[in-house]
Amino acid sequence: MEVIIVGIIFGTIFGVFYLYFSTRNKERLALIEKGADASIFIKGKQQTAPIWKVLILNLALLLMGIGIGTFLASLLDSLTTLHKEAVFPASIFLMAGLGLFIGFNLTKNLDKE
Repeated sequence: MEVIIVGIIFGTIFGVFYLYFSTRNKERLALIEKGADASIFIKGKQQTAPIWKVLILNLALLLMGIGIGTFLASLLDSLTTLHKEAVFPASIFLMAGLGLFIGFNLTKNLDKE
């Protein structure tokens, strides 16, 4: 059973990449046949932040969000009568999502600089 699941996962990944590259190739051939300039296929030299800065920023904010969420859940558990099973996952996911959202906004600011 596990072999079938692994095969389905890898088949899906292969199918997505195959469709992406074959469709891209067909689009480019159609544009060339119509006489479009080949320079449209070259990506522009956009000034973007290095990928390592974006990854470190988002990872740091994600981990900080998880830490703050755990701390907040511990406070809520000790100060209220809320159930521990509901408080911990809810606050951890909430704060981790907030950290990723802040990271997304800071990444947009990195690209502007």
